[in-house]
Amino acid sequence: MITLKGEHPYVKWAIEVIENYIKHGKRIEPHPRLPKELFERKAGAFVTLHKLDGSLRGCIGTFLPTQENLALEIRENAIAAATRDPRFTPVTPNELDDIVVSVDVLHEPVAIRRIEELDPKKYGIIVVSGNRRGLLLPDIEGVDDVEEQIRIACWKAGIMYPYEKPEIIYKFTVERYH
Repeated sequence: MITLKGEHPYVKWAIEVIENYIKHGKRIEPHPRLPKELFERKAGAFVTLHKLDGSLRGCIGTFLPTQENLALEIRENAIAAATRDPRFTPVTPNELDDIVVSVDVLHEPVAIRRIEELDPKKYGIIVVSGNRRGLLLPDIEGVDDVEEQIRIACWKAGIMYPYEKPEIIYKFTVERYH
């Protein structure tokens, strides 16, 4: 029985993964009922969990592919979002009825030359300074301007913005599935 919420096939796969891992401790293998493109495509992906009240419950992902296909990328990030987001305790079986899942598939990041190229509703960003990186997905509720987007991404990277500026900023688009 699916207790988590979500409609798109990518989201249903993430839900199936999370439920099997939380309820049974099993990392399931992709099955032939999944959309063919999950086996043929490689991309970074983020899996985000929200409570029914809209508050964040977990979010983990990769900005470039780390697995042999998108099905495995989503699987690994779904498990991590439910169990290893350092901001939260692992999801428990009792919570599964109250979680909404979304999946963001990332397009390849592109370095920007000017801040004017950014739009927080359209583009996510990755800020880089040395070996520190921070990522913020696009179209996040409450993030309405570029300065706020950069500030949050820098905070995630440990960059003391605005006193310290990122060396490189990348922008990227996503396909968001609910």
